[in-house]
Amino acid sequence: MNDMTHTAGRREWIGLAVLALPTLLVTMDLSVLFLAVPELSRDLSPSSAELLWITDIYGFLIAGSLITMGTLGDRIGRRRLLTIGGFAFAAASLLAAFSTSAPMLIAARALLGVAGATLAPSSLSLIRSLFLDERQRTVAIGVWMSCFAAGAAVGPLVGGAMLEQFWWGSVFLLNVPVMALMLALAPRVLPESRDPSPGRFDILGAALSVVALLALVFGVKRVAEQGLDGVAVASALAGLAVGALFVRRQRRADDPLIDLELFGAPAIRVSIVAMVLATFVMAGMLLFVAQYLQLVRGMGPLEAGAWSVPAMIGSIAGSMLAPGVAARFRKGSVLAGSMAVAAAGLGLLVFVSDGAALAVLVAGSLVMGLGAGSIGTVATDVIVGTAPPERAGAASGVSETGGELGGALGIALLGSIGTAVYRSQVADSIPVDVGPAGADAARETLGGAVGAGGAVSPGLLETARDAFVEGMQVAALTGAVLMAVAAAAAALVLRRRTEKRPAEDCATAAC
Repeated sequence: MNDMTHTAGRREWIGLAVLALPTLLVTMDLSVLFLAVPELSRDLSPSSAELLWITDIYGFLIAGSLITMGTLGDRIGRRRLLTIGGFAFAAASLLAAFSTSAPMLIAARALLGVAGATLAPSSLSLIRSLFLDERQRTVAIGVWMSCFAAGAAVGPLVGGAMLEQFWWGSVFLLNVPVMALMLALAPRVLPESRDPSPGRFDILGAALSVVALLALVFGVKRVAEQGLDGVAVASALAGLAVGALFVRRQRRADDPLIDLELFGAPAIRVSIVAMVLATFVMAGMLLFVAQYLQLVRGMGPLEAGAWSVPAMIGSIAGSMLAPGVAARFRKGSVLAGSMAVAAAGLGLLVFVSDGAALAVLVAGSLVMGLGAGSIGTVATDVIVGTAPPERAGAASGVSETGGELGGALGIALLGSIGTAVYRSQVADSIPVDVGPAGADAARETLGGAVGAGGAVSPGLLETARDAFVEGMQVAALTGAVLMAVAAAAAALVLRRRTEKRPAEDCATAAC
């Protein structure tokens, strides 16, 4: 417990400010793209499958690479990995900005995902090294988590302003000057840290983790696009099989990518599940909200960005309030309560419709963000605070993998649910005055229906908007039920754990 006597000073807090820069960009890059979807759809004409890949390949490759990058940072140095990743992120942003086709943009977003995977675990593990006092570390992680939400909040506003004046690719150029500033400041204020005895890097294990994730993702997306066919089943089974091989290798390896003992405590497992669900519902629903505001309500990008901010304000507030609440109550209770709050916000979003007051959307988004932000701070602190300092990068990778995987799955699964509802409604309701080309476009996406309906059939436009809203409501209801069930389960599991073990055995005060 000697770490508790070391308090952070001015240099450490300045270092935290520098670490906030890449944190802002990781989520800003995702939320900016939500608003750019209608314009890039008109310019690049992606299919519905390509559009989903454009939006979620970034998050999936971040999730698939985080554990690898966190462990790599433990070995080569966390500051060094941060600077390498920052340079790569800026270069990939330029490639994305000037993409001329949907496949090119997908490839650029994939490179952004791999580069982005170096940023979060590096910055979080450096926070673990900078802030040794538990209370200060909780506050620092709260600030760090709030920067994720701030990036998502700033993204729609700045991106919307740029989309009003420039082409859709300009939103990616925002990354370049911010990364340049981080690269200039990091060597001056951030100390280097690494595992003094890292052992051999498990290249095969890293490959297995990425392959397992992407195979599972392809199976999910295949079901959404083509139905439950042989390819989808084979891909999902292959992903599970490779994932089992990965876990088996980690148990037997002398120097594993993931220390599976980290998952032994119920509080850690609950924290990971909570992190996954928090980003699952936030990312999935924000994609719906961005399209709802522009394609159903008819707002421009900047106005839609402004109405998207309440969710981020709630998330920032939750992140900043969580340390104080966690200091007074058990962290497990705070996690369960935060999930219940997020479920209530999702429940409000079920009542959003074409004619509903925007106050319903604002209230639901704000409450959902409040719960999700609190979950992120407390869950991250439990996971990272439990790990030994030499394994800070690996623990950070585990924490961030849960968050990024949840966000990517939220876009894919909730997006697929909304797409399925949309298609089922539109397929049976296309007016007779719409030609084959317009009907095909309407069946694919709401953006396609807006183009076809505006030029050919107002009836098609109304039908498509109603179908989209119904899909959004079903997605919100799905998220609310999942979050409510998880909140009840978390409270039950951690209560039983408290009854079985004395409080002094709970090192993190989370159980």
